[in-house]
Amino acid sequence: MENTEVTIHDIAAILGIDSSTVSRALNNSPRVAEKTKNKILEKANELGYQRNHLASNLRKNKTYTLGVIVPRISRDFFSSTISGIEETAFKAGYNVIICQSLESLEREENIIKTLLSNRVDGVLISISMETTNYKHLEGLKKRNIPYVFFDRHCNIEGNSNVLIDDFDAAFVATEHLITKKSEVIAHFSGPQNLEIYKNRFKGYKAALKKYNIPFSKELVISSSLMESDGEENVKKLLTLPYKLDGLFCANDVVAIGAIKYLKNIKVEIPKDIAIVGFSNESISSVIDPSLTTINQPGLEIGITATNLLISQIDDKSKIITNETIIVKTNLIERNSSLRVFE
Repeated sequence: MENTEVTIHDIAAILGIDSSTVSRALNNSPRVAEKTKNKILEKANELGYQRNHLASNLRKNKTYTLGVIVPRISRDFFSSTISGIEETAFKAGYNVIICQSLESLEREENIIKTLLSNRVDGVLISISMETTNYKHLEGLKKRNIPYVFFDRHCNIEGNSNVLIDDFDAAFVATEHLITKKSEVIAHFSGPQNLEIYKNRFKGYKAALKKYNIPFSKELVISSSLMESDGEENVKKLLTLPYKLDGLFCANDVVAIGAIKYLKNIKVEIPKDIAIVGFSNESISSVIDPSLTTINQPGLEIGITATNLLISQIDDKSKIITNETIIVKTNLIERNSSLRVFE
């Protein structure tokens, strides 16, 4: 008899015991005498019996599985967030299915369908850049499956989120450039359908206003924030009639694209243009000049979001409306903005 085929009925037949007694013994029920229980457990081990956890979990209407959707696993922020998610889920007895949308709404919609078919107990999601409607989340709501947004979220009622204060972080980043004597500061933003990029843009504008620096919409360029966008966006800026001396980027990747291009055309950073990024990707500390950036604590965000989700799964009677947890960020000063004044 192959190990994988052994069932409680096989054990019952061999021992001449009712299968319900075997089941109780394997579940350590006090209703089975200790002597009988030991005999059953010994035979189960001898035959290589493996409990069917999936069937057991489905009977409980629970799979102990969480779905995770991120735009790109390759980004340091998301990989560190996933580490926090997996570590926390494992300790709580949950498995994790990790999926990436690759910034595609269609792919995100299909992932939700797949997670539903796999009967996940809950979903952690950071939405794609293309996500402008949220109909695909209705399936989760209809089945009463909790979900928590982290980092990129939807500004609609009744959702739970684990976020940073993007407005404040962007304000700090822009204010830092102003304290380094930048007066003409551009902003490379992400798609304005996403709350995080809207709020980073608002934080940038608020810092300019505080220091009475005129806002010019020409100095704000939205893109998908890839490295190639950094080069293209800088080329556009340099054709404008401004003496640019500061640049705040909504992520590190686009900032690095800008740095590489500016170095190629012999623009000195930070002497000519001081630059600040966002997210603290690992490459930010090794590029030359090293990139000043906002540190997003991905590990902490992952841990916090998972704990929040599991608390909702474990207590579905708990009414949760728009529960948002804000995780603190900090500015990391590096060479791309550290001008020396005489």
